[in-house]
Amino acid sequence: MASVLLLPATVLGQRGGNPMPRLLGADTSRFGRVMRDPAAYRVQILYTQINRDAAGKPHFRTYRYGASGRQYFYPASTVKLPTAALALAKLRSLRAQVPALTAASPLRLDSAFAGQTRVLRDSSAASGRASIGQYVRKVLLVSDNDAYNRLYEFVGQQELNKGLRQLGLRNSRLIHRLSVGDEEPGSRHTNPLAFYADTALTQPLYVQPSAYNNQPLPKLTAQDFRIGRAYMQGNKRIEGPLDFGAKNNFSLAEQQQVLRALLFPEATPGKHRFALAEADYRFLYRYLSMLPRESLAPRYDTAHYPDTYAKFLLGGGGIAPLPSGVRAFNKIGQAYGFLIDNAYVVDFEHGVEFLLSAVIYVNADGVLNDDQYDYGTIGFPFLRDLGQAVYNYERQRPRRHPANLSRFQLNYNVVGEDAP
Repeated sequence: MASVLLLPATVLGQRGGNPMPRLLGADTSRFGRVMRDPAAYRVQILYTQINRDAAGKPHFRTYRYGASGRQYFYPASTVKLPTAALALAKLRSLRAQVPALTAASPLRLDSAFAGQTRVLRDSSAASGRASIGQYVRKVLLVSDNDAYNRLYEFVGQQELNKGLRQLGLRNSRLIHRLSVGDEEPGSRHTNPLAFYADTALTQPLYVQPSAYNNQPLPKLTAQDFRIGRAYMQGNKRIEGPLDFGAKNNFSLAEQQQVLRALLFPEATPGKHRFALAEADYRFLYRYLSMLPRESLAPRYDTAHYPDTYAKFLLGGGGIAPLPSGVRAFNKIGQAYGFLIDNAYVVDFEHGVEFLLSAVIYVNADGVLNDDQYDYGTIGFPFLRDLGQAVYNYERQRPRRHPANLSRFQLNYNVVGEDAP
């Protein structure tokens, strides 16, 4: 049975209003260090309560804590979730002309511009070949950067940002690959690729030529995007803040909007829904919530990928296990001193469900790119404790109607190909 820490009466006794200040202020031993100067840590928190009506329909109430939603933070790997969903949506649309095309179809990528790399094989896959489905698995299970880059190349920079706008995400932009020094003009160019009907790659199903985005990039709407007092460029220290003006942007509010649209499509306006089928949703749910050890292909070593490796809220990035019976459907990000988690937490035993998204910046020396960040001492413990505090609050929060959570009770013992 999942344990629950009884909260002070000052937290539970006050009805209405934003509970976040009370939750954070009730435990100075865990939150005092950050709460003494939340602006320095650029803390942003979005907590959404979910209440069901008598018919089971979800109703959402969101509370914000911390920095303005316009303050910039580097989104890191959180951009992988909308990219994965848009990749599955693009595949779904291509089936109108190529019915045999699926997320499991073997894929070959070539190169056509400086910095691009080819892909012929994928040793992590049971088939030994790359596929969109396998890239989505790796993106969601352990936040694999190369897998994201391949999804970016499949969707294309122009289509990716057009898709964000169609979903109503007006402040977000995804304009470069990750961890390969991608910048203009290379970031505008995407690789030629082809899908095949066979693992021998002799029967092409669909060929996509190289592409170039000639449209103006979406403007950066966030503020305060020059960060730090210095940064490292190779072995050279450059005095002055690092300018993120040419980087990705994915606000916390829009991160939670994407997660809500995927988890609760029936409660999302039609024009802001992903163009996905039920099989696509089920596939995303499975790998958003699956633990690395539960995956057979790719297979992960538990010594390097503990259960909460990619679960920052509640788990602290491997510090603690999730409570018994709890699953987190989430996407994390970690780079430049920023830690982010965007999660839907569900406790099947106690009928608890909530959305929690948070970002914290932990870089005491103010130098970026020096790999001297305070992840382990401040960042991960803060997100673990934040998740636990909200979870404990939710365990004790009264609900008029119980939630039917069967949609999210999944089979993780997957044998064979499950890509849609």
